[in-house]
Amino acid sequence: MSFAQILGLIAATCTTCSFLPQVIRSWKTKQTKDLSLPMCVLLFVGIALWLIYGLLVVDIPIIAANVVSLLSTGSLLFLKIKYG
Repeated sequence: MSFAQILGLIAATCTTCSFLPQVIRSWKTKQTKDLSLPMCVLLFVGIALWLIYGLLVVDIPIIAANVVSLLSTGSLLFLKIKYG
């Protein structure tokens, strides 16, 4: 594994984990009124496109990060729609 791939995996871990506190808080409190629905939708679409890009160029850090990020943002979007 190259230095660039290791760096990519570390960056992916940081950015992917950044969504988890918001998802957990929204799930526990059942409150999402302060989250913007357009932001959640755009973020979800953007991450989905990054995942497709990662699959096309076969870049493991991009694929791994965006699979997890898509699940996290998808959960957040679901909670926003359900509780918003």
